[in-house]
Amino acid sequence: MASTIIKAENISKQYRLGSIGTKTLANDFKRWIYQLRGKEDPFLKIGEANDRSKKGSSEYVWALKDINFDINEGEVVGIIGKNGAGKSTLLKILSRVTAPTTGQITVNGRMASLLEVGTGFHPELTGRENVFLNGAIMGMSKQEIKSKFDEIIDFSGVERYIDTPVKRYSSGMYVRLAFAVAAHLEPEILIVDEVLAVGDAEFQKKCLGKMKDVSGQGRTVLFVSHNMGAIQSLCSKAIYLKHGTIQQIGQTDRIISNYLSQELKMEEELEIDIDSSQPAGVNRLTLLNTDNLKASSYLAGEILKFSFELECSVQGNYQLGIGIASSMDVNIYSEKSETFELHKGSNTILYTNHQIKLAPGIYSLTFNLLFNGKSIQYCEKLLSFEVLEINAKGETYDLNKGVGFLITKGEFKVH
Repeated sequence: MASTIIKAENISKQYRLGSIGTKTLANDFKRWIYQLRGKEDPFLKIGEANDRSKKGSSEYVWALKDINFDINEGEVVGIIGKNGAGKSTLLKILSRVTAPTTGQITVNGRMASLLEVGTGFHPELTGRENVFLNGAIMGMSKQEIKSKFDEIIDFSGVERYIDTPVKRYSSGMYVRLAFAVAAHLEPEILIVDEVLAVGDAEFQKKCLGKMKDVSGQGRTVLFVSHNMGAIQSLCSKAIYLKHGTIQQIGQTDRIISNYLSQELKMEEELEIDIDSSQPAGVNRLTLLNTDNLKASSYLAGEILKFSFELECSVQGNYQLGIGIASSMDVNIYSEKSETFELHKGSNTILYTNHQIKLAPGIYSLTFNLLFNGKSIQYCEKLLSFEVLEINAKGETYDLNKGVGFLITKGEFKVH
């Protein structure tokens, strides 16, 4: 039976808004009085969940609240949730970068963390010096680090700059070297935040492969990412965070499915705030079905229609680009219209695709509005829709007709 390597017990983290740190002299005195009386800290009873979409009334927020979990040796665990869910805060607590307000973390093993870009590197030291510094911090001998040095440099691809102070590095070079150090110095626990997104596609693929190798050696990996495909391929277990609390822990496929169904905007229509300083903007996006009715789901093979309502203050030449991504964050289709003229006032652009060749699943829509070739409104994965094998009418689509990640070319019409 695998032993527990990380144990979180009632972890909570509170922050005070609008100030550096969380303490003032008045608050410290009040806490001291309560402690003298043997009472609970009064500031642990106040505060709100960290829901950034709502205006709160308290100056205190709980970035994390009552977090409990066990991670066994050799497990690869994905941590998912929207921005502000508490993922990075949790990793900082696990990495001992910050302390929890309440609760306790027990870690049994040597840990390497790759959090924000540059964390753990001294900017004035060279890449070579930082490799040895990080190894020493992890408790490795100089000889152990030397034996891994060539492998680290080869993986990072920054050999030419290894004797240059890292403050001269680009963010991509920083991440390349930092990941190489964290992954090759043989920690029992490897913690990786979303920083891999800084690297190019080739390096991200290389990193994921290395993490698979690390997990295959029986070491534990904690991985935060918005890329559900990476989480699904790498992790056997997932933790879903929302507003600083754990919603679910369990098998990766099930947790991702629940996360997507709860967090993605499966709406028929969406109002969009536009920038009044721009010559035009989409202020309403509507999904339509074959019968021109509002819809948030489509039968595989059904006609796909998107209606873009725009407000235009400058008459001129515009283009509209759309993109579709799968629930695993795979960009599977993009198309840009020919140049068309919009008049001042309200305009509607109807995008129609007469045969959607998408397999059943959840997809998200991105659009980009351009004026004279320059992007003036870009909304990424703004609205999601579902492709069904069987729709609400009981109609079914013969999957033998062939579906996959393919859409035929559509058309754009201005009304």
